[in-house]
Amino acid sequence: MWWKGPVWAAVGRAGFVAFLVAGAAVNAALVSGGRYAVPVTAAALVCAVALVVPRLRWSLAPWVVAAGTAWWGWLLAPLLAVSLFDLAVARRMRVALASAVVALGANLLGAQATSLWADGRWVSTLFVLLFGFVAGLWQGNRRRLVKALASEVEHLRTESRLREETARAAERSRIAAEMHDVLAHRLSLIALHTGVLATRGDGLPAPVVERLALLRATSAEALADLRDVLGALRDPDAAQGAALAPAIRDVRELAAEARAAGQHVELTVDGVPEQAPTTHRLAAYRIVQEALTNVRKHAGGATVTVRVDYRPPATLIDVTNTPGIPGTSSTGAVESGYGLVGLRERVTALGGHLDAGPAGAGAWRLAARIPHPVGIEQNGTRT
Repeated sequence: MWWKGPVWAAVGRAGFVAFLVAGAAVNAALVSGGRYAVPVTAAALVCAVALVVPRLRWSLAPWVVAAGTAWWGWLLAPLLAVSLFDLAVARRMRVALASAVVALGANLLGAQATSLWADGRWVSTLFVLLFGFVAGLWQGNRRRLVKALASEVEHLRTESRLREETARAAERSRIAAEMHDVLAHRLSLIALHTGVLATRGDGLPAPVVERLALLRATSAEALADLRDVLGALRDPDAAQGAALAPAIRDVRELAAEARAAGQHVELTVDGVPEQAPTTHRLAAYRIVQEALTNVRKHAGGATVTVRVDYRPPATLIDVTNTPGIPGTSSTGAVESGYGLVGLRERVTALGGHLDAGPAGAGAWRLAARIPHPVGIEQNGTRT
């Protein structure tokens, strides 16, 4: 808020100190026929300058105010309370105690008419000084607490941002690994079929045989390059000696596995998976998988309705679950809280958008729409 800024804080402090100076001048005018008015006002102004100027507040102000209070007693005691407040905020306890002892002790040895020890004034004076000191302790502790909480919030914000970036990077690596499997499988098929055609090249024209040999060699080189670039994303132990197979799984298999595990899943699939690009099918599988996992974690016993539409112009995935049955959710699963971050990264990379949130009556809905690339027909070929 605007009134909490440093400028307005300085203005408010200066105004409060000016009010105390005016009070000291008025009280001095009422004591001993007003003969103390000028010297007390001058002393109060000097103390006020020391209290208001930031560079003097911590070094010179405590001793200037202590000296003024030692001489003029209760007339400048409120300014000493301000100095004690500042020292308590900064946790400079030794300086605060020393300045208070100097002021009170020196004033006790004097015999001025403004002595704070005469006529019972010491009770009210000590109360004012103690109040300023205690208020400073409270304010200092509050500021340090607020600063610590702000630092903790910033730390949590930074940690959350780093976790989101890690989740996005992990999802990109997962996408790359999946596409590595799919592309490697298709390139191996191209190399296989061109090899078969080349073995039957006796009845083919020589230029066709040459093109087939070139196509087979190029596909084999592309497969090797793909393995070199993205092979690190696979499990090296599992990849050695294992035949590359497509990484695409159907959501029907996922629903069947969930039912076998005891989940209530109602699945509707419109169109056929081949109507959508491979990346869309991978995304649909991951979204349904994450949604079913979240239901097991947070809404055990709920009924899950899954709808996947592969038909152009966009792949649609909609997963809605009813409220769970208390006491049936999974408690042993480790919750990262960033699965949706990775899904959103994947869907956004494909030009779509993903929405997740309450659907009313305690239900939860996860929906995504991924538009098909321009120029793709329903049979999966380009126009």
